[in-house]
Amino acid sequence: MPVWGWILVAIGAVVLVAIVAWTLVSQQRTKRLQGRFGPEYDRTLDGSKNRRDAESRLTAREKRHEQLGLRPLSHGARVRYQGQWKDVQSQFVDSPQAAVAAADSLIQDVMHDRGYPVDDFEQRAADVSVEHPLVVENYREGHRIATSSADGHGSTEDLRQAMRHYRSLFVELTESRAADEPTGRGRMSEEDGAATREHARR
Repeated sequence: MPVWGWILVAIGAVVLVAIVAWTLVSQQRTKRLQGRFGPEYDRTLDGSKNRRDAESRLTAREKRHEQLGLRPLSHGARVRYQGQWKDVQSQFVDSPQAAVAAADSLIQDVMHDRGYPVDDFEQRAADVSVEHPLVVENYREGHRIATSSADGHGSTEDLRQAMRHYRSLFVELTESRAADEPTGRGRMSEEDGAATREHARR
């Protein structure tokens, strides 16, 4: 075989290796993002031009999330917010619409306290999806119902569902390990944990 033939074979081999390597990296990236975002991965894929676009958007969320400087709630703040949530739930009996609006506002307060920007709802949802991908859709649905209710639509049962949706995120923001450990400052002490659980049961 002439020299140029061997050169073509070598180039072809290099290209093949590059394609295989790129495919493996792409598969690993997909698997990692699916594992981290769960159903949020599929939602983002449905709203994107293709898989590559969706994964670029999710990767951008991760990078933005790393730069937010999120912090855990202090024990005092956690207990205070849990008390406020109990008050909001009690308010629902007499004024469901006002209670849902208060729940929406309370979650924004918790997010702000933890370091999330809260100016834009869609950005809030995208930011929170990185740490809380399993409940972010609940947050979106709760917000949708709250907005609809404010416009004069939505039944009491809809509002009840909104409260349940909000509660799923509220619990994670105030009680999950993600709320306690993102900055590496140590876990909540056993005494703090016991006090928080006792307060939540009251």
